[in-house]
Amino acid sequence: MTKQAQAIVQLLSLLGILVALNYAGNSRLGKTPLYGQLDLTEEKRFTLSPATRNMLYQLEDAVDVAILLEGDFPAGFKRLQTAAVELIEDFQAISPYIQYRFDNPNEGNTEQINQRREELAKDNILPTRLTVNSNNERSQQYIYPWAVFYYKGRSLKVNLLENDIPGQDQELVLNNSVALLEYKFANAIQKLQTVLRPVVAFTSGHGELNPLETADLEKSLREHYDTGRLNLDSTVAISPDLDVLVVAKPQTAFSEKDKFKIDQYIMNGGKVLWLIDRINVSLDSLRGKEYMPLDYETDLEDLFFNYGFRIQPNLVLDLQNSRIPLATSMMGNQPQFEYFSYPYHLVVTPGERHAISRGVGPVNLLYSSSIDTTVQVKTPIRKTVLLESTAKTMLQYLPLEMNFRFLEYEPDPERYNKSVQPLALLLEGVFPSLYRNRVTESMLQGLAELDIPFRKESEPGAMVVVADGDIAKNFVPPGQNRYDPLGYNPFEKFTFSNKDFLLNAIEYLIDEQGIIEARNKEVKLRLLDATRLMAEKRQWQLLNLLLPLVSLIAFGLGYHFLRKRKYAR
Repeated sequence: MTKQAQAIVQLLSLLGILVALNYAGNSRLGKTPLYGQLDLTEEKRFTLSPATRNMLYQLEDAVDVAILLEGDFPAGFKRLQTAAVELIEDFQAISPYIQYRFDNPNEGNTEQINQRREELAKDNILPTRLTVNSNNERSQQYIYPWAVFYYKGRSLKVNLLENDIPGQDQELVLNNSVALLEYKFANAIQKLQTVLRPVVAFTSGHGELNPLETADLEKSLREHYDTGRLNLDSTVAISPDLDVLVVAKPQTAFSEKDKFKIDQYIMNGGKVLWLIDRINVSLDSLRGKEYMPLDYETDLEDLFFNYGFRIQPNLVLDLQNSRIPLATSMMGNQPQFEYFSYPYHLVVTPGERHAISRGVGPVNLLYSSSIDTTVQVKTPIRKTVLLESTAKTMLQYLPLEMNFRFLEYEPDPERYNKSVQPLALLLEGVFPSLYRNRVTESMLQGLAELDIPFRKESEPGAMVVVADGDIAKNFVPPGQNRYDPLGYNPFEKFTFSNKDFLLNAIEYLIDEQGIIEARNKEVKLRLLDATRLMAEKRQWQLLNLLLPLVSLIAFGLGYHFLRKRKYAR
């Protein structure tokens, strides 16, 4: 074979190999792609969680994603757009059913843009307004950091941008938004796939928060779950088909029968969200008088102790708190108010240790107690603190006389010398029954009517307890049949993240596939040192300008020298 023929064969072989590799790189074995990727980032930001991958493998119909974050906008939002596209393409690499497109709400003439904005607003898709500085001019720009998922005739909107907390750096907000994209996208697809809606029930009959007081939380829950009220006196036993039972700020005692129903619901795999006030105190009870708070006599303490925790009969005070108004003088017939920092109203910054609290903004707790997590049980239970006070904390135990006079003086930091106090707790594992050695015939009869066996230990399960029932209470203006958003503090004119925390807790209790674990993904923010950048700006500019030129000249001279030396021989 001549050298020319050999060259042609080698060229054709190389082309064949490239075509084969390209085909393999875009092919699948069933639903499994024949290629992979190597994630070299420290936090594995480009690696999908196992739960997300499993969910994508099981897709059996097309999912169409419309990304509204399209147009010309600042670099931070461009990064968010790029991250969203890269994530969708990662989804596509696993499932051929994922498709996406860009929809620009700001495209067209003024009439078309306004009409499109009105249509989006009807679906509660609202823009983010940015102030853009360009050529010494400032202008307002509206962008839509949203994506809409479509599946089998249903749709679900996803806000790509996390809540912007006052005082928080915008880069940090965008970084948190990027970190939570996988969870939001996977969660949207999972919810669209769900045929039977999970059921969340609030207990009633023990002075719990009424429907108007939990209206905003239930409104958000009804987007994906069925909700309702469950009066324990009107049921023989709690059906295991109930996904989550919410006990929101009970104020009167639970009977043994009611506690037995809750206990056996837990033993049969039921999940409970406990929102408990231990001490009976509120702002209204303190107005204009001395007040001696007492325990709420719910008789739930033995149930809690049996499950491995105890809500202490105390009040937690913290130097990180919200304000309340107090009348300090009169002008004519009108009282004049001043705002005071009130250490009983805690502002809690959730930690990053768990998917429920990761990325959640500050939470406002009113007259919270601490939780004793040291209670030991014989079954394996893992305890994770979800909310805790700062280290600048003080504890007050009953009996206690309360008033507002202490607000006349600056707080003494030396008195706030307690360590951090647990305020919300996740318990996971096998729970022992409170009635394992003292079940009665009447109790067994109620279970038998629903063909539910008595169990001494639970299946592996979970519960969340928050030592403040008001965390779920939206503000209801006195004498009005309306409510403010959950977490809105009318004194601070700010909406805290109470609802986000509770929605995450309920979703975690319901989620069996583990999609919520994607909330644990961390994208580290590596910012440039702005001070050093300004000081060394000129030398880096010169380096970027001269280094390529010097390299090119060095290469040219070296190449010329080698050629001259070669041919000189």
